[in-house]
Amino acid sequence: MFTIDTDLPLPISQAFALALAEEVKNIDSKAVTINFRDPDYSPQTGGFHPVEIRLEKGTDQWQLCYITDFCYVGHQGQWELVKELDFDFSCGVFQSISGLLVIEAATELYPIWEQNFLCYWQELEVFNVSTSTD
Repeated sequence: MFTIDTDLPLPISQAFALALAEEVKNIDSKAVTINFRDPDYSPQTGGFHPVEIRLEKGTDQWQLCYITDFCYVGHQGQWELVKELDFDFSCGVFQSISGLLVIEAATELYPIWEQNFLCYWQELEVFNVSTSTD
């Protein structure tokens, strides 16, 4: 079984790496995109933000390319799903409402985001999870 490379500029937890490895253990492809969707999430009622995670297979480990957390913005029927947080390991940048920053700028925020996401995914099981490969 391939593992997830955690030697990254953000503190990827072992729990997160193991959960991702379990999700992609039977994937026979060079790349996979995992989508996490709360079927009840809407601009009117809220819910758990959609998340997309992209991994590419290296020689002996999966490499995290990006983790993107989306949210709705807009008013009165003019809603749009946009990136709220984007941890882009491939490009070494972090994007948020603050703008585009070096990824290390998310060192304090990332563990909080990850802990919450793992709780929603693994404990509360609020997401429908789907994968697509290239």
